[in-house]
Amino acid sequence: MPYVVKKNGSRTEYAAAKLRGSLTLALRKRPVAAPAVDAAILSIEEKLLTSGQREVDTGYIGELVMKELKRLDKIAYIRFASVYKNFEDLAEFQDAIAEVGQERKPRKA
Repeated sequence: MPYVVKKNGSRTEYAAAKLRGSLTLALRKRPVAAPAVDAAILSIEEKLLTSGQREVDTGYIGELVMKELKRLDKIAYIRFASVYKNFEDLAEFQDAIAEVGQERKPRKA
């Protein structure tokens, strides 16, 4: 696995437990099965391995997590995005919700 470069410039080894913890926290009390979470983690780790990079910044990992959460559960995505993107006000929340809402498929009548 590539090393992880934090926002402050320090480098650390990739920690699968941190990734799982972030996903678990975002998905807390959401109806997402454990195998789906495991598959999301595997997908993220595969992308990290196949990136060919020796180091990746936390921003790249955060984007991968958001992509998986958006696929798994829209509420968990909003939870994670609000912390990850450091929303400053209600308008940023509304923008994120609108973005997710636009991706909804129309219901069949």
